[in-house]
Amino acid sequence: MDTSDHKSVDCGDRHSWQRIRSEPPRYQKIAWDIASKIVEGEYREGDKLHSRSNLTSQYNVSSETARRAICILDDLGIVKAVQGSGVVVVSSEKAAQYLRQYREFVSLGDMRSSVLSKITELHENANDLCAQLGRIVEQVEHFKESNPFVPYHIEVPPDSSQISKTLQELNFWHNTQATVVAIERNGELHLSPGPYFSLQELDIVFYIGNDECVNRVAVLLNT
Repeated sequence: MDTSDHKSVDCGDRHSWQRIRSEPPRYQKIAWDIASKIVEGEYREGDKLHSRSNLTSQYNVSSETARRAICILDDLGIVKAVQGSGVVVVSSEKAAQYLRQYREFVSLGDMRSSVLSKITELHENANDLCAQLGRIVEQVEHFKESNPFVPYHIEVPPDSSQISKTLQELNFWHNTQATVVAIERNGELHLSPGPYFSLQELDIVFYIGNDECVNRVAVLLNT
């Protein structure tokens, strides 16, 4: 079977899958049609096919295209082109075998086109997601710069020496210049905790302040 018309494809090229031939060459389709007629009994072994000129007009193709179709069938042992006698059907079994192989080839081609199409779609979706993520990060950074009240947060480590101490005992604001706005414990959020709110391990402390207070809070809670 002539597969020279099918080009190799670079999956990195987002449009390369579109260059795959969507249909087989005309001469292969003619060979497949003639083989189908042999399998269906329209042409029997020993029958003579139409002359090449008749095939040319029947399929509305050039004489070279008709010749190539007959050559495929001749090479596969389905017909025999005898000079001066025309083309004779010699094997319906080989015609059936050719049809099976041809269907498998077309099916594989369709599967390859489908896979490459999906790869292209995934590639485009990934690019879109990256662009959207970039916009989200840009907006978050802009929001943080324009809104000083976006809270930072830190988790109280299990080995912190500050566990069970209240915010007043920690002298939190004096030591960090940060204001605690909420503490999350076991999934429950405690807003505006008072000075007698004591810290427990794995509490998440939300606080506001400038960038310089971040390190001071971390030092305090990890002491």
